[in-house]
Amino acid sequence: MNLPKLIQGGMGVAISDWRLAKAVSQLGQLGVVSGTGISRVLASRLMDGDLSGNVRRALENFSMPEPVQNIINRYYTPGGKKPETPYKTPAAYSIRPPKFLDQITAIANYVEVFLAKEGHSGIVGINLLEKVQMPNLASLYGAMLAGVDVVLMGAGIPTQIAGILDKLSNHEPVSYRVDVHGADKDDDHRIHFDPEAVFPGIAKLVGKLKRPKFLPIISSVVLAQALIKRSEGPVDGFVIEGPTAGGHNAPPRGAVNLNEKGEPIYGDKDVVDLEKMKLLGLPFWLAGGYGNPKQVQAALDSGAAGVQVGTAFSLCDESGMRDDLKKRMLQKVRNEEAEVFTSPLVSPTGFPFKVAQLEGTLSEPEAYQARNRICDLGFLRILYKRDDGSIGYRCAAEPVDIFVKKGGAEEDTANRSCLCNNLTATAGFPQIRKDGYVEQPIITSGDDLVSAGQFIKEGKTSYSAEDVIRYLLGPLFQQNTLTSS
Repeated sequence: MNLPKLIQGGMGVAISDWRLAKAVSQLGQLGVVSGTGISRVLASRLMDGDLSGNVRRALENFSMPEPVQNIINRYYTPGGKKPETPYKTPAAYSIRPPKFLDQITAIANYVEVFLAKEGHSGIVGINLLEKVQMPNLASLYGAMLAGVDVVLMGAGIPTQIAGILDKLSNHEPVSYRVDVHGADKDDDHRIHFDPEAVFPGIAKLVGKLKRPKFLPIISSVVLAQALIKRSEGPVDGFVIEGPTAGGHNAPPRGAVNLNEKGEPIYGDKDVVDLEKMKLLGLPFWLAGGYGNPKQVQAALDSGAAGVQVGTAFSLCDESGMRDDLKKRMLQKVRNEEAEVFTSPLVSPTGFPFKVAQLEGTLSEPEAYQARNRICDLGFLRILYKRDDGSIGYRCAAEPVDIFVKKGGAEEDTANRSCLCNNLTATAGFPQIRKDGYVEQPIITSGDDLVSAGQFIKEGKTSYSAEDVIRYLLGPLFQQNTLTSS
């Protein structure tokens, strides 16, 4: 695999969808789909009628028709559901998931990667989160069934993933040690996935799978060294993500202090020593604040293989963000009114999370207060050990009394938002509640949001993924495109 100069960020939920990844991949760079929450997205696309037929075409290419038909029977609505009808949602994951949940999760990831790779020979990656542990085994297997080329994973220290990729390529059973709050040091809590149990006979049908490259997303040399030392399989490179990137950021190293706006303050300890990174001998890409050609060139000059860019692609024509939100956000950029707030509280994970400020979204306190707290998707739930030794599940964004009853601290619920539902709404699949409330979007963006206007050509009001790549790579674009075709 030729090393790309540019990796398109894997933004969930469904912002980095198959259309965006395909557009980037066809232009010789690494297009990336997000696997976060993708089972909910698949179900919603089918309930919306799959008017293009793309989802059903991908499903028809899956090797086993029975689980596909079960998904169709449960979710597909010819012509699309009525606007006031709520979406049916797959069950929230537990440490012992039902077979159907593993099936729809694997197949949803298969569909996304299949569509991104369809009709060209470019490379496609998938982005998953260590913080969202329980769906990851099924997600990885489904993506591998579709021939995914690269797996990227951040929001934690993914020491287990490389070894899991090795085993899944042979359809071997795998297990994943999950983080459990309150667990004793000798406890070993795992979620299991057996390809042959979930899809009986699939190994004979499809044969050995390609083992994708593995690129952990890290924030320090120490993490890179730890992964090389502790990884249960080969690591193929790193994406080094700084605190100006969108989505979840790593917390500042050392004591956390806030600026006058209430944002975490990052300092010299959070700057990655690239000379030490080069000594590790693996390729690396820089992410967070590399949204213009000078920064791309500076990254290459520093020894990086290239850069990862998310924010610029999140607002391009091909991204999965709702069109009305993209248009309004770009108007703010053109009016020089764009603003991003790094919230230390909004994410139930406790990680800082960047929120673009836009009227009518959950960036507004009034919109946040108008929502009744509910946790029904559960992707960001944490596992905790009950007094009797069993495993429970809780989320800091669920109703406060329920969270506290489960042993959570009430102060941990302050200003926590349901990113699962909020981000799904941003992609155009808002849940409708029984009382008529419609889940509102939240937009995450890196600090580069303010300069997104540089990609808009004169006389235009939007831009494409190709506009981003041509502008960022300049003369490197034609050279890279020719060598990848």
